[in-house]
Amino acid sequence: MDGLSAVQSRIAEIQSMFTAQAAPTSDASSGDWASAAATSGLQGSDSTTADSGLPATASESGVVADAEKYLGVPYRWGGTDPSTGLDCSGLTQRVYADMGITLPRTASQQATAGTAVASIDQARPGDLVFFDYSSSRPGVDHVGIYIGGGQMIAAPTEGESVKIQPVGNPTLIRRILPDSSATTATSSSAQLAAVPYANLFTQAGTQYGVDPSLLAAVASQESGFNAGAVSSAGAEGLMQFMPSTAQGLGVNPFDPASSINGAARYLSGLQNQFGSTSLALAAYNAGPGAVSRYGGIPPYAQTQNYVRSVLSKAEAYS
Repeated sequence: MDGLSAVQSRIAEIQSMFTAQAAPTSDASSGDWASAAATSGLQGSDSTTADSGLPATASESGVVADAEKYLGVPYRWGGTDPSTGLDCSGLTQRVYADMGITLPRTASQQATAGTAVASIDQARPGDLVFFDYSSSRPGVDHVGIYIGGGQMIAAPTEGESVKIQPVGNPTLIRRILPDSSATTATSSSAQLAAVPYANLFTQAGTQYGVDPSLLAAVASQESGFNAGAVSSAGAEGLMQFMPSTAQGLGVNPFDPASSINGAARYLSGLQNQFGSTSLALAAYNAGPGAVSRYGGIPPYAQTQNYVRSVLSKAEAYS
């Protein structure tokens, strides 16, 4: 039985357990849900100690199987106890606690755990996928557990329950499990060599003192390695220069070699100006004036997520 078939089978099993129960809602009594949870074997307290009594196996299949047993648990903001409800990061923290692995409490904190995964096509079952769904506050605000096949298990929002849903386009992906012998990542040089224009990133990075993995990550974030890309705002080419910036740097934005060379020169100058890679990336995205005006990364959700995502991808390539 493949992973998705196993998940579907588990859903049917859980649903059958609750046929005599009222469907849980955000205002269901804790007693009703606690009784249903006990029937389905979901015991717990507000601690993160594993208490399911089931053998925990810290593997891709182990994480997915453990996450499946929480399908149907109602969403509860701040919830860490499956007998009363879980929020998104409470779910991921609980599953990994069952595996004997401690995660921080919130989604934004969990987004710094483990190691970076560059893109969804490189994600493995058990990886954590992070999203920025709220425009009212900067940074990551949602997390799910990738199960393969473009699907994740997550605790979505108030009034819903833990369920399987399409993963979409995560802001960040982090691998918590150590790579096994079957899934060991290739060496750093091979990781970078696998991306388009790898030789140009290496040449320009070496020339201007910029990490080639960082240049590759910027290209991935900006254009998805599409040398002919044009954004709705008018940014052009592989490294997404605005025409005026490209002209000032003497860059042909649609020529990959010229665009990468210009980006390396530009980032090198920004790093020297602001003294850090994070601030240089913020300036690349929002403009040097914004970084100077705020004395750091500007309080723009888009820019903060941009910096976090590029650094995560650079880590995956390096």
